[in-house]
Amino acid sequence: MHKTFYQFLMTKRNPGSTDPVAEFANNAFYDQSFPKQEDEFDALSKYLEENATYLPTMEIFDSVWTEYQESF
Repeated sequence: MHKTFYQFLMTKRNPGSTDPVAEFANNAFYDQSFPKQEDEFDALSKYLEENATYLPTMEIFDSVWTEYQESF
């Protein structure tokens, strides 16, 4: 069974880092509404665009999504 996107994203956490991917992961960790079981690009993208004020650009999500897809 493969990881959900959220589980993959959590491997990128680093609370002391200023790396944009680590900051995305750190903030998603504290986002109580993050769709943790979702693994569809469109649903995740829509959620982030509408709710994730902590994500300065969707390019960060796109790069992590690509890594996630390549991890299968």
